[in-house]
Amino acid sequence: MIQISNGNDSTGSISSEMRLSTTWAVTTGLVAFLILIVTTMASAEQTATESVKSTVDEVISILKSEELKQLGRSVERRQKIEQVIRQRVNYEDMAKRALGWPWTDLTDRERQEFVALFVQLLRDTFACRIDNYDDEQVLYLSEQREENFTEVRAKLSGPKTETLLDFRLVDVFGHWYVQDVVIDGAGIVSNYHAQFASIIRDHAYAGLATKMKEKTLVVKAFETTMAP
Repeated sequence: MIQISNGNDSTGSISSEMRLSTTWAVTTGLVAFLILIVTTMASAEQTATESVKSTVDEVISILKSEELKQLGRSVERRQKIEQVIRQRVNYEDMAKRALGWPWTDLTDRERQEFVALFVQLLRDTFACRIDNYDDEQVLYLSEQREENFTEVRAKLSGPKTETLLDFRLVDVFGHWYVQDVVIDGAGIVSNYHAQFASIIRDHAYAGLATKMKEKTLVVKAFETTMAP
């Protein structure tokens, strides 16, 4: 679904080593976006499904805003969405899970840097698709709980495709946190973990950090050039 690539020859290595499957590419956009937005700070009175739905609804209302769809307001639109995201996401936990065991070897400074790079990677994944939101709908199918863990099954339905989603949440002191989203059988966090592990195996952690920095710089340059 998510390609860490920009098509530039200077960053060809990150494109080839961090490219996901064709199936994931088809679901890029809102699905990638959902892993960011549904890690909610919901009250204990909410079910996991209600927690997911309330946050998704808030973001979709921004996506559907006719005012924010106007030419020249795409940056403002993204900023509003990012404000919602930052209130609800435990970026450090998500980054830690995606990186895996190398996290334990990082210094505090390196951990902070990796979390920042991971956040930027996730942001870049969905940002360009936000402007092309095609009125996809999220249908909630079922909820299954076992102790402190819950799986909320849903379907992303749009004009061109339908995708099955499994939101995997954990209840921590009455608050629901998403641990992963499984898209047609493939988990987003676990998929990143596989990509990162492959790069670390060949280039060590320093090589992964360098590639992520290169990708961030290229995207920022592109956005500056293309800004309305």
